[in-house]
Amino acid sequence: MNQPLIQLILIQFKEFYREPGIIFWGIVFPILMAWGLGVAFTSKAEQIRNVALIESRENPNLPLRRFLEEARVAERKPGGVEKEYIKSVGDEKLGTIQYHFIPADWERAMALLKRGTVALILEEKNGAVQYHFDPHNSDAHLSYLQLSAALEQTAPAGLSAGVSPLTQAGARYIDFLVPGLIAMGIMMSAMWGISYSLIEKRNKKLLRRMVATPMKRSGFLISHFIARVALSLLETFLLYLFVHYYFGITIQGNLLALLLMMVAGMLAFTGIAIFVSSRTAKLEIANGLINTVTMPMMVLSGIFFSYHNFPEAVVPYIRILPLTMLADGIRAIFIEGAGLAEQLWKILVLSGVGVGFFAAGLKIYKWY
Repeated sequence: MNQPLIQLILIQFKEFYREPGIIFWGIVFPILMAWGLGVAFTSKAEQIRNVALIESRENPNLPLRRFLEEARVAERKPGGVEKEYIKSVGDEKLGTIQYHFIPADWERAMALLKRGTVALILEEKNGAVQYHFDPHNSDAHLSYLQLSAALEQTAPAGLSAGVSPLTQAGARYIDFLVPGLIAMGIMMSAMWGISYSLIEKRNKKLLRRMVATPMKRSGFLISHFIARVALSLLETFLLYLFVHYYFGITIQGNLLALLLMMVAGMLAFTGIAIFVSSRTAKLEIANGLINTVTMPMMVLSGIFFSYHNFPEAVVPYIRILPLTMLADGIRAIFIEGAGLAEQLWKILVLSGVGVGFFAAGLKIYKWY
């Protein structure tokens, strides 16, 4: 038996268990993430599908109208500003689906589709129902199959339906995805490029040497922000060139608004990165802290799929997350043609978040 090897293995285990932070980030945090995602995606008694409904004004007695006769009418916003029809379809074996039909005209229905609020547009037209959706969007395709099956089973005979694929720029899933990827890239660039780098410098005692030089400490941290802004703009430009020529994606909104939104997002996450890296010198804890910030927002903030898939009770809280505000802002400029005036409040809020976290991090920063 190799006694020295056994002792070395035991030393590694003892060092691991003597660090409560490592135990939390390595064991407890993954369990909490599994619990949170499990509650979000598997504990709902009903699937919820949001559908934009373009109603027929000429003929209110269409089969679809009769299908919605038993639907519950609810307020979508407090004060009765908007209403929606809610109807549940299904059985105990296969589960039930709750459809939220949001009345809208064509322009508003397209806006809801681009924002990810709905994946499907249902239109009453010429005595029939028409489904509008991106056939490459798996969620939209599933919604179409489920709803069409429900209408065939419950609506009177003779219901005619058609499918109109939405393949124009701005209405496709790729148009929804790219702005989210840009926002996620900004967050990752700041959190891993700045936060991890600073913690690694502290771990190697480099900060101790740098603070002894005649430099301004705030200037040292600001230099990281400026460098990351330049790199993020370059990364975004290269990504945009690719999707523009390969997928035909164009920026429909104001370029100045997009630039300011990206700088504000980088400022927000630079502030958070500096705050996160302000105390610890352990790389294991650094991984946990950075993942604590990035992973929940990657799941919740509507990067790969709409955050409207989560229960309505938590959507208002998801909307105020920095990554959600950044992704929504970039998405509005990219595919909705939003200008600076419409997105100015998000730019100011993100900038305020960055300045606040930067000031707090600088105040408690551990240089040695």
